[in-house]
Amino acid sequence: MSPLTSTKEHTMRKVIVSQILSLDGHFTGPGGDVMAMPFDDGFSDNNVELLRGAGTVLLGRTSFLGFRDYWPGVRDDPDQPELEREISRLNWAVEKVVVSDTLTADDTAPWAGTTRIVRRAHAHDAVRALREGEGGASGHVVVFGSHVLWNDLLAHGLVDELHLLFGPGIVGAGGIPAFESAGPSRFRLLDVHRWDGSDLVRLRYATDAD
Repeated sequence: MSPLTSTKEHTMRKVIVSQILSLDGHFTGPGGDVMAMPFDDGFSDNNVELLRGAGTVLLGRTSFLGFRDYWPGVRDDPDQPELEREISRLNWAVEKVVVSDTLTADDTAPWAGTTRIVRRAHAHDAVRALREGEGGASGHVVVFGSHVLWNDLLAHGLVDELHLLFGPGIVGAGGIPAFESAGPSRFRLLDVHRWDGSDLVRLRYATDAD
C-alpha cells in the first residue's frame, strides 16, 4: 500500500510536509546553503511520489522562487533524467499556493496560470479551506521546503503528516535547525522507508499522536 493512502475514507485533504534533514536535525548548512543536505536519488523518488498524489503544492516565498527559477527549464531538457523531467511537468501542472506578503502575480511566470498568492495574515484560513477541499479540490496538499511556513502551520495544528528524510551527513554549527517555532510535540510513527540504492531514510509521522 502506498504511504499516501489509507484503508479509511477521509473527507479532509491531508497537509503533508516533506523535508530533507541532516542527522543533526538541520535543513540547511551555514548561510542557508541547502546543497549541504545529504541528497541522493532517493530525494527525487520521494518527491515524485508525493507530487503524483498532490492536488496542491503549498510554498513559502523563498522556496517558490527557487522552484520557479529551476524547474521550468528541466521539463524539456533531454540531458535531464526522465524522473527529473516528470517532476518538472508535475510542478508545472499542479496548483501552487504561495504564502507571501511581497510577491505579485508578475512574479509567478511562467506558472501564472497555476499559482495563487495568499498573504500571510490569511494563510491559516487558506490552509483550512484547502484541507476541506475548497471548490471540490482533491489530492493532498504538499509542502516542500518552506520551513518558516510549515513550522507555523505545525504550531497551529494545520499539518497532518511529516515526511522527514534523514541522510548520512552532519552539518554542524551554522546550520539552520528544522524545528524552530513549533512547540513541544509528540508524533506517531506511520512507517519507515528506504529506497534501493539510497542512503536516505524517510520517517513518516502523523502529527496526531493518539
